[in-house]
Amino acid sequence: MPQWSSDNFSVKYTMYGNMVFRIAMVHLGNKEDSEEAMQEAFYKLLYKSPKFNDEGHEKAWLIKITVNLCRDILRSVWHKRVVKMDDIEQYYNDPTDSSVMKEIINLPAKFKSVIYLYYYEDYSIKQIAEIFKTKESAIKMRLHRGRQLLKIELKGNDYE
Repeated sequence: MPQWSSDNFSVKYTMYGNMVFRIAMVHLGNKEDSEEAMQEAFYKLLYKSPKFNDEGHEKAWLIKITVNLCRDILRSVWHKRVVKMDDIEQYYNDPTDSSVMKEIINLPAKFKSVIYLYYYEDYSIKQIAEIFKTKESAIKMRLHRGRQLLKIELKGNDYE
């Protein structure tokens, strides 16, 4: 049985839908898998979520659930045998954003999550550390290494 009414769920979907989809796209790189992860994340929000302290706690929980679902999809046998990449351009207005996003998608998972949350969702290092239940120093290191990898890739593609 759902924890909320359909009206309340619509509000939550409107608030978080785009963010959840973009996080899934960063991890999965294609629309179909991203929509599957998004659907599962909202199912968990509707039926299996804990009681939240506030809206920030709810949003952080949804981010963590989405990242975990993406990891599960990437580990699945089906996904390991099928390589696919959608035209990400349709999800970003600026061609430079979509080009940079393609490079972010190619980063290892521990870097892409941190880079995406920091630069695209405007989370602080402290907030990201709380979401992933890790130390701020670990998040700073992931940001640093992720930036280094992106810089190498973007230089190679003449995006300086």
